[in-house]
Amino acid sequence: MQTVKENPIVVGLDIGTTKIAAIVGQQDQYGKIKVLGIGRADSQGVARGEVVNIEMTVNAIKDAVAQAEQQSGVEIRSVYVGIAGEHISSKQNRDIYTLADQDTEVSDTDIKAMIQNMHRLALEPGERIIHVLPQEFFIDGNPVAKTPIGMCGSRLEANFHIITGKVAAAQNIKKCVERSGLQMIGLILEPLASSASVLSEEEMEAGVCLVDIGGGTTDIAIFQDNIIRHTAVIPFAGNIITEDIKTGCMVLKKQAEKLKVRFGSALPQENQENEIISIPGINGRERKEISMQMLAKIINARMEEIVQQVYFEIRSSGYANKLIGGVVITGGGSQLKHLKQLVEYHTGLSARIGLPTEYLAKDTKEDLKNPMYSTAIGLIIEGIKELEDQQRSNNKRKAEAAAKEKEVIAAVVEEVVVEAPIVEEAPPVHFEMQKDPEPMKKPKKDSWVKGLLTNVKDWFEDESVNNDFQ
Repeated sequence: MQTVKENPIVVGLDIGTTKIAAIVGQQDQYGKIKVLGIGRADSQGVARGEVVNIEMTVNAIKDAVAQAEQQSGVEIRSVYVGIAGEHISSKQNRDIYTLADQDTEVSDTDIKAMIQNMHRLALEPGERIIHVLPQEFFIDGNPVAKTPIGMCGSRLEANFHIITGKVAAAQNIKKCVERSGLQMIGLILEPLASSASVLSEEEMEAGVCLVDIGGGTTDIAIFQDNIIRHTAVIPFAGNIITEDIKTGCMVLKKQAEKLKVRFGSALPQENQENEIISIPGINGRERKEISMQMLAKIINARMEEIVQQVYFEIRSSGYANKLIGGVVITGGGSQLKHLKQLVEYHTGLSARIGLPTEYLAKDTKEDLKNPMYSTAIGLIIEGIKELEDQQRSNNKRKAEAAAKEKEVIAAVVEEVVVEAPIVEEAPPVHFEMQKDPEPMKKPKKDSWVKGLLTNVKDWFEDESVNNDFQ
């Protein structure tokens, strides 16, 4: 069995509007997330999910990472980062991919090619694609259950859910991470990360709406049949409630935040009129008294607006009557009292508060079992999935390369065996003793002189004959 030491360490960095959280995690032998360390810092350079001040954001990231390093004893160099904000939008698209032959099996390479085609879509100026999420597949016009890998056909079709965002917003996040001395190895949409940490597979199959109420935005993700069907971003969340309390009760922003967290309620009728909160005055002034029912009315007015927009997105998606799993509320804003009842009243769907406890190890501290850490823990889960996919792809490539190498070697060996010439067996050689040949006789020294004189004699004789004819 695989031990904890063999699993990679993954860091999730949640750059939110109210806080920046860095969590160091590792998968244990039971598939659960073991949190090794956590760091948290107040976020003052982010508004509604977008970076508005680079220097302040960098300082907050450094503080959070330093705390996480101190607790975990791990040197952090790379992180998975979440992205959210009002600039996030989504669209649907369909692609058709022609296979090489009817007998060709659909492979993971074919699906990746289709996803790559989606990245070439024309977008509005200043936009970029963050995620391309496959939904349904069809082979030769017939629907396919879950994945088409291994099936045969000539034409592969697919519906895709495409999530886009501003290039500038993504670049600012990357710049902040890199200036903090870190490497951003993954940029993940925050509602997808939150859904990975708080939703069960049964809920995503039955149909469920995730509502992540953060500090700057409320993010929505709707799942059905384990497929993401709809995403949306509402530009109202916890911070605007704090501003409403600050204005309505005429208190400081810090006091308004404490009032919301400690005494906040989404239903005024659940509070009595005689319940009073006493707040210290500013610079020696008299204490201010605030009715809890009045505080609940201020919160209720804004929360009803948010919930109504959530229900509008549910109805716009076309899955209002298919969400058997109801609504799951997470994020820091989900800690308001009686919020579950308010959501059920306005949507008519069952609701629960989503805590990131299902995927955490049993020995995890209770402080981490908080909906405000759903996104950061979800980033770790998504990072582990991505690393596992990369490992499987690498193993597959190695196996294919090894198989090809074996085929090449076998072909070369077969070719050598077939083309090798057949050598006939040579007859036996018999050796016989032979006598040495007689040595050549050396010519006598005067033989050439004798030959020369003979030739001269013949020449003179011929000369005399010639003279007789004259």
